[in-house]
Amino acid sequence: MRTALVYHEEMTAARLLWDDPECEIERPERLTAAVERLQQGGLEQRCLQLAAREASEAELGLVHSPEYVSLMRGTQALSTEELQALSAQYDAVYFHPSTFHCARLAAGAALQLVDAVLTGTAHNGLALVRPPGHHSQRAAANGFCVFNNVAIAARYAQKQHGVHRILIVDWDVHHGQGIQYIFEEDPSVLYFSWHRYEHGRFWPYLRESDADAVGLGPGRGFTVNLPWNQVGMGDADYVAAFLHVLLPVAFEFDPELVLISAGFDSAIGDPEGQMQATPECFAHLTQLLQVLAGGRVCAVLEGGYHLESLSQSVCMVVKALLGDPAPPLLGPMVPQHSALESIQSVRAAQAPHWTSLWQQGSTPTLSLSTCSPERTPSPVSPGGPKCKAAEAQTSAVLSSLLDQLHLYATPPVRMAIALTAPAAALVLPPDILRQEESASREETLAWARLHEALTQDTAFTALGKVLHLLNGILDGQVGAPGMGRGRPWSWGQGPYPGKLDGAEPHGSFLEQPHKFRVTQCPQLHALRQ
Repeated sequence: MRTALVYHEEMTAARLLWDDPECEIERPERLTAAVERLQQGGLEQRCLQLAAREASEAELGLVHSPEYVSLMRGTQALSTEELQALSAQYDAVYFHPSTFHCARLAAGAALQLVDAVLTGTAHNGLALVRPPGHHSQRAAANGFCVFNNVAIAARYAQKQHGVHRILIVDWDVHHGQGIQYIFEEDPSVLYFSWHRYEHGRFWPYLRESDADAVGLGPGRGFTVNLPWNQVGMGDADYVAAFLHVLLPVAFEFDPELVLISAGFDSAIGDPEGQMQATPECFAHLTQLLQVLAGGRVCAVLEGGYHLESLSQSVCMVVKALLGDPAPPLLGPMVPQHSALESIQSVRAAQAPHWTSLWQQGSTPTLSLSTCSPERTPSPVSPGGPKCKAAEAQTSAVLSSLLDQLHLYATPPVRMAIALTAPAAALVLPPDILRQEESASREETLAWARLHEALTQDTAFTALGKVLHLLNGILDGQVGAPGMGRGRPWSWGQGPYPGKLDGAEPHGSFLEQPHKFRVTQCPQLHALRQ
């Protein structure tokens, strides 16, 4: 299984031809710095290298209007003064005689990556492209973006490869409103975006970037916006967002392909984002996404304007795609209060649409905004008749949804530990299973022969107990993994503390154990063999 790297040096041709402090940060060095760092680290050589092709105008038409494509084609013949005048008609955009060619290469690189992954030529990959794409709309350039590379790739995967469910994860620090507008009525594409929002005071200053913008019509619930209302979000906040919001919904959605709008202006040092997430964090985020869609993950570069932070983060993503272990995240892994508030607002807005976000032992609570069809704060008190009617209507919709999807209550998770330390030293909840048994001596010996150190009595006994526990997990006797040394473990626990409205940390996985099965993990099956 190989990782594809798609790139073309001609995407560096477009550059700003006049003074514009707002646009000058989008420059060719963004690509060259990332490629040089990949080469220096020996990562480019480990990848399947593909030269980007131009997307055809028919492929661009999967998302964009013919008139807009024609207008962009015409930029090739414009003078500098005409290009500047046309650029002024859009928000934070500049055009160059090479823009149309570069933008077609950027979209085509995303399509090549999708082809490689969905045909099995590669298992996953990254497309290094510019101009970026996630702000671009059907008939408008926006925010340095000309063609919406990821949106085109999603439509292409549906049309050419018959993919039915696509997850788009936009971790750029800006809201990708272009992707949202394109898919907001489409339940076949789940769009998740976290973005600097600051209660609407950060670009692109859109009301529909807030948490209660969940999609329209049949697409309600398939747009998931997580607004950051202060700067300085770090590793703990990003990981908490994945564990509390994205992954529960993503497992329930069950995508066949994951597309990442991989903007690294959300990394530490970037002047646009002013966030504190380390490059190493993006390796962990990439690894978490690889458990979805059979590992079919296609990352496409979006923003990122601090060259050192950008290039390091790109390398971390490629390492994770290649299967290298993610470096440990240092420092206290405690989410900020503002981050937890944002996460809870998203969970409340999305709970009517996703059973994995229901609070254990209760029905989803409606926020004031969901009591109003205009999705604006309502003056009606939560206990008033209008809100009660909305609650009743929502409950009826949820019941109907459950019937359609055949999602019913599942047994609670059964936790177990393999005791490799004296039981007297442990204080465990009464519902934790204590498994003292060991695997058969023959099975344990087969493992121990490969490692001489394991033939020692203590290590040999511990190995047998862990193998016995692993057998129980894979045979369905235990609903979630256990770990030795007397400490219980479940998906989402560990170094990421924090509670949401009194719920246990990462309770969404504990409440919906059927959303993540260890038996879906090929590595564990190989381990068992």
